[in-house]
Amino acid sequence: MAKKTAKKNNNKTKGASKEEQIGIHKGSLSTLAKERQELLRLLQIVEQLMQMHINALKEFGIDLEKQAKEAAKKPSKNKEKNSGAIEEML
Repeated sequence: MAKKTAKKNNNKTKGASKEEQIGIHKGSLSTLAKERQELLRLLQIVEQLMQMHINALKEFGIDLEKQAKEAAKKPSKNKEKNSGAIEEML
């Protein structure tokens, strides 16, 4: 699938000069690098929030590691149900 996309992109830039093609690719890489940085920043925020909730549960005496181990031992009957969207879980 990626090859088809690359082939289509080459057709679009075929009429452009070599310098224009280089500029297009450099611009794309620059944009993608910024998007990757933003995604990493977002992941860090989510991780911080998760750690805050984990610590709050620990203060209430909830042992998530123990619950995870118990859940791993039990066979899941409703795997399809667990794979649903988060909106369905709420």
